[in-house]
Amino acid sequence: MTATPPTVADLRSWKGKRQLADVYVSSLAEAEAAAEAGIDILTVQDTLMGPAFRRAAPEAFMVVGIEYGISAITTDDYLRAGFAALNAGADAVWSAASLGTISRMRDEGIPVVGHVGLIPPRRTWTGGFKAVGRTAASAIDVWQATKALEEAGAFAAEIEVVPAPVASAISQRTSLVMISMGSGSGCDAQYLFSTDILGTNTGHVPRHAKQYADLEAERARIQQMRVDAFSAYAKDVESEAFPDDTRLVSIPDDELATFLSALD
Repeated sequence: MTATPPTVADLRSWKGKRQLADVYVSSLAEAEAAAEAGIDILTVQDTLMGPAFRRAAPEAFMVVGIEYGISAITTDDYLRAGFAALNAGADAVWSAASLGTISRMRDEGIPVVGHVGLIPPRRTWTGGFKAVGRTAASAIDVWQATKALEEAGAFAAEIEVVPAPVASAISQRTSLVMISMGSGSGCDAQYLFSTDILGTNTGHVPRHAKQYADLEAERARIQQMRVDAFSAYAKDVESEAFPDDTRLVSIPDDELATFLSALD
């Protein structure tokens, strides 16, 4: 029987019943590894998404992120990008677009994951890369944004860097599947970037992230092995230790003598 991913209806039915793991993957190899590990939701950038990702993770719910203000600007752009994602095998799209655009996508049957709290493309409005919802007024803003997404037709929302009690209270009061990034386990899913999980992030590591491997150190070790191997090869070439007789083909002495005689 062919493996199939869960549906929007499945995710909604699991709300409040189980925690889902969501990982943003940035390569096909990461998608394959996440799928084998049993990650529930994979998020892939629209510039990467293709049928190969669907084949790599046939049982994961796949969300394609439509890059805000770059991959799409107008509502028609978002509709085209949304249908392209679904046709490539995605189950939903992430969008930080306006409520009107989200509503249009919903009207056309494109499942949308919205975004509340710290929204990186709109961070200037909330004070930069800072937590959102730490005052009653700010928390009400997050709640109202969540309800607006619900009314616009989104089925889920990423809630980023919001105090856990605030995020939990919001999650309990909305039908949206709430996907927490640094907002606590009172939501329906937990979301991290693969670069933080795998330890390949060489820049700022956010407080909410947790590293489970150190692939950057392993990459450095492998790179040094490359340098050492190339250096040893270059030295062998210079000293004529390479190639040695064991790596060369031979010719019988009489055949060589005949060849050399013919040359002369």
